[in-house]
Amino acid sequence: MKDASPSYLKHHFLIAMPHMADPHFAQTVTYLIDHNEHGAMGLVINRPNGLNLADVLEQLRPDEEPSTLCQNLPIFAGGPVQADRGFVLHPAGPQYQATLDLGALGLSTSQDVLFAIADGTGPEKYLITLGYAGWEAGQLEAELTDNAWLTCPADNVILFDLPFDQRLNAAAARLGINLSLLTSQSGHA
Repeated sequence: MKDASPSYLKHHFLIAMPHMADPHFAQTVTYLIDHNEHGAMGLVINRPNGLNLADVLEQLRPDEEPSTLCQNLPIFAGGPVQADRGFVLHPAGPQYQATLDLGALGLSTSQDVLFAIADGTGPEKYLITLGYAGWEAGQLEAELTDNAWLTCPADNVILFDLPFDQRLNAAAARLGINLSLLTSQSGHA
């Protein structure tokens, strides 16, 4: 008898299909931090929210002037859940006060990682978001069944090295898909 255990998509990208109407996810690529029988959690990686690290540091360290470097480090809208909470995705390595070990990556939620980045002692590569995307048990599976998303294994080059406006098309290209050739109409055959 074949094992019927579900296939989870931890460490995958969710690529929004062109017909995605939800304004939080239209034209996004989301990195799935976790996906199991209880639900899923991810970070949208291609939607800057208009803030930069200097803006955040002015609130956290009002007596210190943020470096010019911090003014060029965008903060991303990671998703609609806890949009006032910060998350820093980075390659595994230094542990900060609150870091979740994701294997090859770490997810830090404490201020010390932001201070380390600002001071030039933090991780070499990182993605800073406010908020995250969350799905209850079975919700993501239903959206996948409704063809709301394409999926592919995550790629650190897309996560950390590509400009944000190239990430969506680069993730789709990993599947051999040009999103501009797909219809924005949803439907079933």
